[in-house]
Amino acid sequence: MKFNIAIALLIISLNSFGQTEYKRKVSMLGSPFEITVVAKDTIEGKQFADLAITEVKRIENLISDWIPTTQISLVNKNAGVQAIKVDSEVFELVERAIKISQLTDGAFDISYASMDKIWKFDGSMKEMPSEEAIKKSVSKIGFKNILLNKQDQTIFLKNEGMKLGLGGIGQGYIADKVKDKLLSNGCKSGIVNVSGDINAWGKQSNQKPWTVGIVNPMNKNKVFATFPLENSSVETSGNYEKYVLFNGIRYSHIIDPRTGYPATGIVSVSVFSKQTEIADALATGIFVLGVEVGLNLVNQLKGIECIIVDDKGKIHSSKGIDIKKYK
Repeated sequence: MKFNIAIALLIISLNSFGQTEYKRKVSMLGSPFEITVVAKDTIEGKQFADLAITEVKRIENLISDWIPTTQISLVNKNAGVQAIKVDSEVFELVERAIKISQLTDGAFDISYASMDKIWKFDGSMKEMPSEEAIKKSVSKIGFKNILLNKQDQTIFLKNEGMKLGLGGIGQGYIADKVKDKLLSNGCKSGIVNVSGDINAWGKQSNQKPWTVGIVNPMNKNKVFATFPLENSSVETSGNYEKYVLFNGIRYSHIIDPRTGYPATGIVSVSVFSKQTEIADALATGIFVLGVEVGLNLVNQLKGIECIIVDDKGKIHSSKGIDIKKYK
């Protein structure tokens, strides 16, 4: 992950409850990062927002694979050479990522960063890559080749050329850590949005729950459902902006790390969970698994729900969500 943080907007509002809602938007990964906190005054609100940005930078310098000095970059540089000792925070995040890989049968895999970038989603592709090129592109991917030594707290990538990328779980992890940091420093209510990974706690300054709208992928200006977020999170993955069409089939920018072929059949996935990290990783995995397998997986997981929109515009939801209730 590559973070380039620059303050873009400050919004402050005061309401009849005598509390201030302090909002800050910054640029991160070329996408908006937004934090809104409920505070006693604007000074406290600014302090909370500053804490949030500091926490983002701290994690960036641990898990980014774009910054050459991070522990993850060091693990990648030593692929096939030697194991690298890392902080417990990094070790445990990678450990949890591997568990999601096991859960999704490899549909989610942080070693996806080893993939050769043969698919282009900028309009320049005129034909599909060859079967041989696609197969070769994923030859270095495989979460089973990420070797963890819990006692020594080391990570070793078994094969030369392997590379970890935590983008599919790291943004959710950041949202969780920002929430934890602010809660531990007295911020009892807020909502953080890390490029679509949203975590909310407490209530708005008017004592109403924080709410999130799920956009209709076939009409980005239309919200088809609005959900309250009460000490919970949501993450949405979509291919309605980055995809290619060949022979009438829509190929997503989300690629199956097991085959090298882009995911098909789904336009967007929204996952609801207590932890944004889990929602983040599962959304990618479900996108790759497809509607039927993805829903079956979620329906077996306690405390996890999801909404899937397929490429025909049909809305599917896990057994714990009644869409009609939230329209």
